[in-house]
Amino acid sequence: MTESPRWFKSSYSENGGACVEVAVNLVASRGVVPVRDSKVQDGPVLDVPVAAFSSFVASVKRGR
Repeated sequence: MTESPRWFKSSYSENGGACVEVAVNLVASRGVVPVRDSKVQDGPVLDVPVAAFSSFVASVKRGR
């Protein structure tokens, strides 16, 4: 049985719709964080390796 992504948007994304959704429930089973455009939910999905996604989030947090 293949696990499906459980998509969510950040609570900070109330900016008029220009945001992405992520599905962190696939980290353990696939080692990736799927990312998609929240406005085009049936569009392409980018599978970002966990280490790269973690590095991205840490960089964003340091930039505040």
